[in-house]
Amino acid sequence: MENYLITTDNMTDLPDAYFEQHGLMIMSLTYLLDGVTYTTENSLSSEEFYRKMREGCMPTTSQVNPEEAKERLLTFLRVNKNIIHIAFSGGLSGTFNSVRLAAQEIMEEQPDCRITVIDSLAASMGEGLLVHKALEKQAQGASYDELVDWIEDFRYHVCHNFTVDDLFHLYRGGRVSKTAAVLGTMINLKPVLHVDDEGHLVPVSKVRGRKKSLHTLVDNMEKQMGAYRGENDIVFISHGDCYEDALYVQELVKKRFGIEKFLINPVGPTIGAHSGPGTLALFFIGEKR
Repeated sequence: MENYLITTDNMTDLPDAYFEQHGLMIMSLTYLLDGVTYTTENSLSSEEFYRKMREGCMPTTSQVNPEEAKERLLTFLRVNKNIIHIAFSGGLSGTFNSVRLAAQEIMEEQPDCRITVIDSLAASMGEGLLVHKALEKQAQGASYDELVDWIEDFRYHVCHNFTVDDLFHLYRGGRVSKTAAVLGTMINLKPVLHVDDEGHLVPVSKVRGRKKSLHTLVDNMEKQMGAYRGENDIVFISHGDCYEDALYVQELVKKRFGIEKFLINPVGPTIGAHSGPGTLALFFIGEKR
């Protein structure tokens, strides 16, 4: 079996235990809150992070710059000279481009190493699901080139359906206008969004009320799965400190599609800074996003 290493970043929102179990090395995007910069190593708990947001704290985030990316890639290369790095969507962050530039520089300096940086066109546990499926393919014996080709095709089948509870966080991130946030809040409108084929976060619809928005995530899942329904041996769900809602959506998916295996985890602070408390996201494999 060909020897190579799959790496990614902390935007996958996978549990720490998952990284440990798979020996998965990651690059870390940081966030700033109350004047303190946090990384994967010194992050707040998700409960503490969202409590601070609910109290009015406004975190900001930073992408990885090329120098930081190079330093981390060199750490990966000490473990294996052949790297496939799956990066957070280039449509949402400049991190992918930083890592790509760093990889090019390293390969010019070290011609014996091989680094392929892939734009996942995904976010949160959507990126996590792509990494999970890639690790499975690697375990099944896929060669380096086979896996690169497979990821570049399969990423378009990783679907992200999500809703947020507070429109003002989307307004802060430039996703909706202030007028839309004010009016939407007044009449209890909840946006349903997805990540498109270019890796951008785009609104799909607006529905009245939280429960309706959660049901809409699952309704849309049914439309999107198509011929790829059988690929869903596991479904990922991430949440902005609203675990009960995650369990509710899990039950809806179980009852409608008979899927039994789920991975539920909080939306990490670097994405949660933009989506806010009450975010609920559903990730699965579909015929189209």
